Amino acid sequence: MTTFAGPTTTSDYIALDDRWSTHNYHPLGVVIAEAEGASVTDVDGNSYLDFLSGYSAMNFGHRHPALIAAAKDQLDRVTLTSRAFHHDQMGLYCQELADLTGTEMVLPMNSGAEAVESAVKVARKWAYQVKGVPDGTAEIVVAGSNFHGRTTTIVSFSTDETARADFGPFTPGFVTVKYGDTAALRDAITERTAAVLLEPIQGEAGVIVPPAGYLAEARRLCDEAGVLLIADEIQSGLARTGKLLALDHEGVRADLYTLGKALGGGIMPVSAVVGSRAVLGVLKPGEHGSTFGGNPLACAVGRAVIRLLATGEFQERSTELGAYLHGRLGELVGKGLAEVRGRGLWAGVDISPGGPTGRDASLALAKLGVLCKETHDATLRVAPPLVITKAELDRGIDAIAQVIKPS
Repeated sequence: MTTFAGPTTTSDYIALDDRWSTHNYHPLGVVIAEAEGASVTDVDGNSYLDFLSGYSAMNFGHRHPALIAAAKDQLDRVTLTSRAFHHDQMGLYCQELADLTGTEMVLPMNSGAEAVESAVKVARKWAYQVKGVPDGTAEIVVAGSNFHGRTTTIVSFSTDETARADFGPFTPGFVTVKYGDTAALRDAITERTAAVLLEPIQGEAGVIVPPAGYLAEARRLCDEAGVLLIADEIQSGLARTGKLLALDHEGVRADLYTLGKALGGGIMPVSAVVGSRAVLGVLKPGEHGSTFGGNPLACAVGRAVIRLLATGEFQERSTELGAYLHGRLGELVGKGLAEVRGRGLWAGVDISPGGPTGRDASLALAKLGVLCKETHDATLRVAPPLVITKAELDRGIDAIAQVIKPS
């Protein structure tokens, strides 16, 4: 076994990661050791404002006391039983999550990608058993520039060549149309279509909000053709946009929702597919499962998350502070920013041509004590924890203004 002196500095820890971990990420040169609320501290004692929230996994901030208390309490009792047995958190968690989301049934899983994979399987089985699509021919319509995860099936319908290159052969059965194009969506739906899978707001693509009426028209087209509407709310859901679910802004309901990230409170991976009993009820014992999906610890943390969301406090914070965030960022358009998009405490910030790349802007922000991350060449994703204060927002926005200021 290799022996070495323990790491003590940022460069030590990064060298250790570079030597022993697979290079499937390109993180900024910050090594976080502690966190609380909207702030994190690195191994050298430097403090940073978190402007990313783990891609919305930290909606309630780092180490929210109610969530930590729920986890600690459950850790003293039981953490895992597998689904071979019942446990005392499972039914309560599923009932409370269904009540919160206005749905009828819950399929607990772990990661967001697992939730999407599960929804794909359920939609196909529903198509064969209920709709009567000939076996092996079901299709699911998806949107270009989507991000639903990185499993083999999911990258099969990605349009990001970085996610796809050298990972084929790909899973068939998906039809891709331009996001926001209702005519293309209508033309893609056939008798073989099982479902339409959409992000109400495309996060990885740069926080892209679809045209007004697009989601309602997607619902109408699905109803007209007898097709399921699946909403991927893994990033957009659970108060991030100012509503419990981003679809709520349009008054639209999906047949299935995929949830994740914030559902685990930033403590552990927790995801779920929630929706109609008539759809999720097609699954029978032995047809789908997960050893850790719906484990007691996950359910206990998830129940604490549900209690926080049930008060409406975080939806209100996202609405009010989100308006402030977008107002201030909007003032920078033409002064280093080309465009600002989003809803609630979530924004895609396009840097003007001639300005720094998204990567360089992220590095410069880190030097100013603000942690943000690029997507694509010239876009920053801004998604601070919903516990952030207005003063902290000002600090982060002031740093962005300094970094993108035209020379």
